Amino acid sequence: MSKAEVWMGYLPSFYHGIREMKAIANAEGAELDKLDERLVDLIDQYYPETATWALSRYEQDLSIPVNPSKPLEQRRSVVISKMRGSGKVSASMLKNVAQAYERGSIEVSVQPAEYKVTIHFRDTLGIPPNLSDLQSAIEAIKPAHMAVDYALRYLTIAEVEGMTVEQLSATTQDRLLGGGA
Repeated sequence: MSKAEVWMGYLPSFYHGIREMKAIANAEGAELDKLDERLVDLIDQYYPETATWALSRYEQDLSIPVNPSKPLEQRRSVVISKMRGSGKVSASMLKNVAQAYERGSIEVSVQPAEYKVTIHFRDTLGIPPNLSDLQSAIEAIKPAHMAVDYALRYLTIAEVEGMTVEQLSATTQDRLLGGGA
């Protein structure tokens, strides 16, 4: 329902048939619709998950280099990760930060005796699109003496053998170990 219809609903019924009142309601309704859209957009800017034009403000506040040529999703991932990456470093924190970059399943394992952390990508095949951003974020929050390994997932021979010709032709080379680059 448009704002013009809502506006007309507030008026007494004898105004509903008057052409001038309909014209006023349509003009006011159009302005109210624009105002509503702008308010929704403004509220979206308060959350990094939905921010668009205010994303550069988040980046500046968090001392992240502003790069408008990057896709919005990747920029949001960096902002969300930076916001999550404060406090005591733990496996759950590292997983939380990594999850901001990747929409698939991630496991983080810590080997304290070896001074190593391993981040396993369980659902994503091949190299994630913004792996370098994730590496930078993890490097910024992890203890300096810890090494980080990234365990990527590729299609196995058994998975490829079980694929149909159509599935295989739709599979890009970067999902295969050693393919693409």
